[in-house]
Amino acid sequence: MRRTVDRVLRGRRQVDGAGVHLLRVFGRDEAVLMDPFLMLDFFDSDRPEEYEKGFPWHPHRGIDTITCLFEGALDHADSLGNAGVIEGDGCQWMTAGGGLLHQEMPRRSPRMLGLQLWANLPPALKMTAPRYRDLPASSIPSVSLSDGGRVRILAGEFDGVTGPVERDDIAIRFLDVRLPGGTALETPVAPDHTAFLLSVRGSLSLGENHEMPEGTRPGDVLLLSPGDELQVRAWGPGAHFLLVSGRPIGAPIAWGGPIVMNTRAELDLAFRQLREGTFVHPGPFQGT
Repeated sequence: MRRTVDRVLRGRRQVDGAGVHLLRVFGRDEAVLMDPFLMLDFFDSDRPEEYEKGFPWHPHRGIDTITCLFEGALDHADSLGNAGVIEGDGCQWMTAGGGLLHQEMPRRSPRMLGLQLWANLPPALKMTAPRYRDLPASSIPSVSLSDGGRVRILAGEFDGVTGPVERDDIAIRFLDVRLPGGTALETPVAPDHTAFLLSVRGSLSLGENHEMPEGTRPGDVLLLSPGDELQVRAWGPGAHFLLVSGRPIGAPIAWGGPIVMNTRAELDLAFRQLREGTFVHPGPFQGT
């Protein structure tokens, strides 16, 4: 059965961090609907004053944060001594696990275009050792399509090619798709997984009947109905979008800003440890 558009999420403009203007496409209110995904921020600005103050030091526990930049550059560092730069179609996939502190500081550039997606960790992995994966564009495999399109695979599989990130617990599939206008992508999708499209550039529609014939605008998320296959078509000069899917966790969500656990008691413990200076996970850091 082919997946269709279940609903369109267009998000809310807001300011976060130390003054970053962004579009919060979904978050706390939609977390049960989007399970295993918690939050998606989309940012697109050619005004440095809207983003360069960045996200100074802050904690995370219980989640993955996936940050991708299509234009611009961003310096990141964490409390365990790791640091790097995300730029030029690069990404960082960080598993906060039992807890760390980090910062993300955009560099001044002609345009800042990218996103951050939060994925939940199941209860048994909430306190796992932190891990991060720096993914420069050169490390992300891709498949060239016969009609001139291209699919980059960050996680999961496409056309026999597997991405560098594994989240076997929720089987995340994360594809970065670029299609010329008038062409289409057809791909199977796990029938029991939550799946959505994020429009980055251009306009797209679904299926032979061209659902959403007026197309999409950048930052739109199309939450997909149940099904086991998908057809996406690009219009005009083409479309750049993400196809993301994952197996729902179905666990309780206790949300405390950048910390997402399963119970109020776990949140209270996390914030007490922050006050006492014992928040950072004591185990070995798993870097790549």
